[in-house]
Amino acid sequence: MTASAFSFRTVPHIHAGAGAARQLARLAAPLIGSRKRVFLVTDQGVRKAGLIDAATASLEEAGLQVEIYDRVVADPPKSVVLEAEDKARGFGAEVVLGLGGGSSMDTAKVVALLLGSSQTLDDMYGVNNATGPRLPLILIPTTAGTGSEVTPISVLTVGESTKMGINAPALYADLAVLDAELTYGLPRAVTAATGIDAMVHAIEAYTSKIEKNPVSDALALAGLKKLHGAIETACRDGSDRQAREDMLLGALLAGQAFANAPVGAVHALAYPLGGVFHVPHGLSNSLMLPPVLRYNASAAEPLYAELASHLGLHASTDGLVTEMERIADSVGIETRLTQVGVSHNDLPRLAEEAMEVKRLLVNNPREMTLEAAQACYEAVL
Repeated sequence: MTASAFSFRTVPHIHAGAGAARQLARLAAPLIGSRKRVFLVTDQGVRKAGLIDAATASLEEAGLQVEIYDRVVADPPKSVVLEAEDKARGFGAEVVLGLGGGSSMDTAKVVALLLGSSQTLDDMYGVNNATGPRLPLILIPTTAGTGSEVTPISVLTVGESTKMGINAPALYADLAVLDAELTYGLPRAVTAATGIDAMVHAIEAYTSKIEKNPVSDALALAGLKKLHGAIETACRDGSDRQAREDMLLGALLAGQAFANAPVGAVHALAYPLGGVFHVPHGLSNSLMLPPVLRYNASAAEPLYAELASHLGLHASTDGLVTEMERIADSVGIETRLTQVGVSHNDLPRLAEEAMEVKRLLVNNPREMTLEAAQACYEAVL
């Protein structure tokens, strides 16, 4: 049940509008002030696609110096973050801009924190261990999925395959900018996986065991409805402006929701798929959603029924799961673990690693056991 007392936080300034990146200098002027050096964090794919051009042109025309770091990779390893920090220090960065997918934004958050704080990266892992201060931070997503532009969370890969999270209010950006034009060329598969990822955020926030609250609930419902109504259109026609805007807004709303009512076992079981098999985060969540929801049904049936009813579906866990499976099939993404290189022999290791993600498992509406985790993987093998 929802507690009568709750806390809710989000970024202080959000601007949404097609073409917003071209106006970045004006939008960010109150934040940037007299500062002149902007460190832009992105990946090579986003840079080669020209998606940073409008933002950099706007900043440079306003007389700012922009240094670009484009070596971010999916599930960014600690080494990438430290390399970016070193480049930013050498440049004398005064503002950090993360422009790209969740990995670029997560990296930018930590770089801004490392440059403004006296803490080391190793001191920041966990919940509320990163205290700040940090440099001014602007985030611009090029995918509609992670919601990272409005969350206080960064997820990094430590060692060979372990994902470690940093979750603290200091990671909330100062400004989040949504520009649908930056998502028009997003491939169908990426649109599908990141879109379902955002839907998972909304579903898990709505059923979060510990910090579920009325504000997150309202955002989760609104975000889920936007995403549900737009994802198939966005996958069919990537240049559909309304669908792209709805996807971005839906992902942001879901991000605000789970930033305050954290996600649970779907994400916990998805993490090892990314760490061990390098399955994209959104696809990992899409794969693990049906079995985890079915497992949770005995504890969360009323809430899943509310979500299903909100989407005009049969008011039940089965109604919600069946629709999510239909969407995955409709948009053409993988629905079995064998399709992403997982074999039966891998399941014990995956289950063991999932059980280590305790910071998320505590939020799950039903306690997840090692045996149950392995059974969830087996269900979609």
